[in-house]
Amino acid sequence: MLKDYEIAGQNKIENITEIAKKINIQDEELELYGKYKAKIHRNSEWNKKSKIILVTSMNPTPYGEGKTTVAIGLHDALHQLGVSSMLTLREPSLGPVFGIKGGATGGGYAQIVPMEEINLHFTGDFHAITTANNLISAMIDNSLYQGNPLELDKDQIYFTRTLDMNDRALRNIIVGYGGKTSGVERKEKFTITAASEIMSTLCMAKDLEDLRKRLDKIIIGKNTKGEYVYVSSLNITGSLLALLKDAMKPNLVQTLEKNPVLVHGGPFANIAPGVNTISALKLATNLSDLVITEAGFGFDLGGFKFIDIVSRQNEFNVSGIVFVVTLKAIKHHAMNEELSNIEQIKLGFQNVKAHLKNLNLLQIPYVITLNKYQDDSEEEIGILNELLTPYHKKIIINNVYEEGGKGALDLAKEVLKLDNKKMNYLYDIHSPIKEKIEIICKQFLNAKEVEYDEVALKKIKDAEKLEPMPLCIAKTQYSISDDAKKLGNPTDYTIKVKDIRIYNGAGFITVYLGSIMTMPGLSKEPAALQIDVKNDQIINIY
Repeated sequence: MLKDYEIAGQNKIENITEIAKKINIQDEELELYGKYKAKIHRNSEWNKKSKIILVTSMNPTPYGEGKTTVAIGLHDALHQLGVSSMLTLREPSLGPVFGIKGGATGGGYAQIVPMEEINLHFTGDFHAITTANNLISAMIDNSLYQGNPLELDKDQIYFTRTLDMNDRALRNIIVGYGGKTSGVERKEKFTITAASEIMSTLCMAKDLEDLRKRLDKIIIGKNTKGEYVYVSSLNITGSLLALLKDAMKPNLVQTLEKNPVLVHGGPFANIAPGVNTISALKLATNLSDLVITEAGFGFDLGGFKFIDIVSRQNEFNVSGIVFVVTLKAIKHHAMNEELSNIEQIKLGFQNVKAHLKNLNLLQIPYVITLNKYQDDSEEEIGILNELLTPYHKKIIINNVYEEGGKGALDLAKEVLKLDNKKMNYLYDIHSPIKEKIEIICKQFLNAKEVEYDEVALKKIKDAEKLEPMPLCIAKTQYSISDDAKKLGNPTDYTIKVKDIRIYNGAGFITVYLGSIMTMPGLSKEPAALQIDVKNDQIINIY
């Protein structure tokens, strides 16, 4: 079979103005970025009659589970059935593109295009977010240098610099080194742009004025009196808005089957909600009867956060969930390659079981789809269906990678039946922070006990003084637990809360379980070694 970029390269892309006409976007609402991508400038309110379908999965493995590919194929299938649907996806980060994960534009015959442009600079949103973030950091250090009028405690500055690239050398650095003219020397760190607070804040903002209010509320650190200091004290919110004004507008692209897609925002799912923007979701509900969206990593991370943070803040219902599994991933969670394929499936199914327990806990209707590989046998699929018998579910096979929308027609028909009318949340937003942590860790992540580092306890006490916020659990994506090596369905273990960080602008508190890298590093043989340009075409980008 052709490689993804070869399939995308053979596709004849339709002019984006023609795609816009399909969803009744007027010329004056369209801001073109070349022939094949554009921004949409329209103030939209929620259309509560439009259904929202969330695509999520079991815990990820090195093989990839294909949530984005399934979401794209499902969108194409719905259009083949004559259903008015929109798809909203996150923008790729350059770190994974040049690192080990690759791009985020789907695969095979379920892709969005122009894939190489979306995976690289796209419309400049990531660059705008990076620059706005670093303007705040520059102003913080300038304030320290110019006599420190805000009386900032340089050892309690929480806001960090950012860069959209995997670069482990920037995880812990010293700034201001070199004498008086270089500024005030202090410890600093970089996060990757997808993990920056500005990214999460922009993604959660309803519109430009809401973004202004959220930017003002971002906590930059504490002063020498132990009081929080906010971005509003820097008096640069107007400049930040000037940098982010265009980045707030959703981006319009298309699938290989010429169906419209909104691609906007790109927060990581291990330390942030891991979903696209509120502005894109709102717009999508105005453009269609059904919206498909995808959340990063497994249901224990992106999927749960979409419900607990995004849905809660914006008071909309998730109509249903598409839960993606692969036989390769299930076998991986067995952690024993010496077993037969059937035995591996039976053992690895424990990870699926953990997520189904949580789906049932939140009482949202769902379908389970198998993202099929060529070597998946009928016997293996039969065993998987047997394991699902207690849940009164049967696997819906999709083959979107090889067939595009045609490979998800059965899945699309089942998705149309999903119709949740009421959201159930795991905890009361007004409960104490520790109580909310304990509920998530014990009821959702199956931990027996929760331990707290002293730094976490101190910050939790301070955070209780702020308005109640939902929690954003930061942990490894590879396990339900806080230990990447505990695959399957770990239970009766102790979770350790290392730290918390208040994302006041985005409106949530991130709780760090275990060691979480917010600035990834490159592998020994990163994807950057393969990407090239031939005959003015970018090749070997995935």
